[in-house]
Amino acid sequence: MNVFDIIGPVMIGPSSSHTAGAARIGGVARALLGSQPVRADIGLHGSFACTGRGHGTDKAIVAGLLGFAPDDTRLRDALVIAEQQGMQVTIHPVEIDGAHPNTARLHLEAADGGTLDMQGSSVGGGSIRITGIDGMEVQLTGECPTLIVVHQDVPGTIAAVTEAVADRRVNIGSFRLTRQSRGGTAVMALEMDGAVGQEVADAVAMLPHVLHVTLLQPV
Repeated sequence: MNVFDIIGPVMIGPSSSHTAGAARIGGVARALLGSQPVRADIGLHGSFACTGRGHGTDKAIVAGLLGFAPDDTRLRDALVIAEQQGMQVTIHPVEIDGAHPNTARLHLEAADGGTLDMQGSSVGGGSIRITGIDGMEVQLTGECPTLIVVHQDVPGTIAAVTEAVADRRVNIGSFRLTRQSRGGTAVMALEMDGAVGQEVADAVAMLPHVLHVTLLQPV
């Protein structure tokens, strides 16, 4: 435990869970989409839905989508700024079986036609867990560089990816694999120790059976 676990993150209040964590969820979603969305459908579950407006959860998630940090004073005006920048935002309650009480489900659309479906939870002290990306189960914290590798579930692919990372002298701190079905599409999430450059993601993207690679820097 460090001092930030005790006193909480630097942020615009009032709540580390409902505000700072929510802003980080929005920030991760923006990073995964690869650009600022032009449309955002935001479903709030549990406590996020019940008390989110009073705690600024709606503004905080949109602030993250705009690229604002949790301590950016523009967070308070995020909904207005989003409208001024042409982002269409819809916010509504949702029920998600088994989800953490502070959970948001986002559907985003980019100007180039790209889309993202993401589910994330704020678990306290500004910390978050991303638990779903485009229908695939994941477990990401957004606290360290992370490679998200979408690939075909073919023998040897995991070894090839981890070898490519090791060849560039990057240590894997945690690894999680999710697949839709045997031999179908799978997702690797590799959280790294230390800095990771785009060249690592580019090398992995060149491997056989790899469909898409995203390098998520800490948010």
